[in-house]
Amino acid sequence: MEVPVLRVGSDPSDFDGLARYVDSIRKPQGLHMTLLHIGILDNLVADIVAWTHGRAPADRVTMELVSWLNELPVLEGFLGKSSRLVSLGGGHIGALEVEVPQSVHDYQSLLIQGLHVLLDQLGLDNIDDFILSSPALGYRSPRWVPHIAVGKARTRHEPPMEIAPVPVEFGDSRIRNRESLPSFG
Repeated sequence: MEVPVLRVGSDPSDFDGLARYVDSIRKPQGLHMTLLHIGILDNLVADIVAWTHGRAPADRVTMELVSWLNELPVLEGFLGKSSRLVSLGGGHIGALEVEVPQSVHDYQSLLIQGLHVLLDQLGLDNIDDFILSSPALGYRSPRWVPHIAVGKARTRHEPPMEIAPVPVEFGDSRIRNRESLPSFG
């Protein structure tokens, strides 16, 4: 689940100016902020089947995951701001850390709670351990840092860098690659 970035800064030069802090700056039209990462569906299904030792069959897990994703409510677009560039992804990614409204934090928390309920219904035990250890989910920390990956970090583990504050406009939430989800019915 992600929200597309509609605008960074007051004009395009604000985003283009970030190129002085990162290498291989991304194209503005592809920018997004991830609210919940579930990875590749087939990989997550395999992780769940393995965790349950096959008690949750792959076809049921796939159907339940797709149904849950399709029923998620839409978070309406919102405004945020950023004044800090951080390194993520093991120090390889330069990202804008974004201050977002409390409603966005609440929505993201609801996504995690909903994932917990779904995983419980699928028969998983030690759900927090599963979430933090699933290769498909890819979580390295239980704490969500709202961010937008903007390019490759110049050096690994670069310390956070203060930048001139920029407003960030986000669109409505959406399921990334929704068209690739299987349909049931």
